[in-house]
Amino acid sequence: EQGLQLLELGGSVEEDYIRIARCFEATRQRCCRLEQDGRRAREQLARVEAERAALEVKLKHARNQVEVEMKKRHRAEAELEKQERKLQLVLELLMREPWGSEALSGEQCSVLSALAGRRLGAALAPVRRSSAADESCQSLLSHSDISYDRTEDDV
Repeated sequence: EQGLQLLELGGSVEEDYIRIARCFEATRQRCCRLEQDGRRAREQLARVEAERAALEVKLKHARNQVEVEMKKRHRAEAELEKQERKLQLVLELLMREPWGSEALSGEQCSVLSALAGRRLGAALAPVRRSSAADESCQSLLSHSDISYDRTEDDV
């Protein structure tokens, strides 16, 4: 449009050609700058996508590790409860049987009585070993809260 306007204004043809050439050169330089900007943007996009992919891999590994640790914790808690029940039964057996109190000294009987009393209360109301902070963390790390399938949606 500018070229046509320049031709219509009159003047020498050579001046018009020079103006048109300058407009073309300015347009060419603008296109070159836009191409460079596009190339830089594509390179930056590729770097960011590679970083995102690496972070997704780390997230997947972390989620798997959390799942493994939660399973270990549950197994350890179950084993602890099982061992506590066994100990409770042994203590109750020792305290009830007359031969148990004869074979043990007075100090051993008092220690077992104290343990039996404490364990009996624990058997009636099992003590959780996690504190309030652990429970809040457990809610953050529960299996239902972790999305394993929609990583792209979260990002």
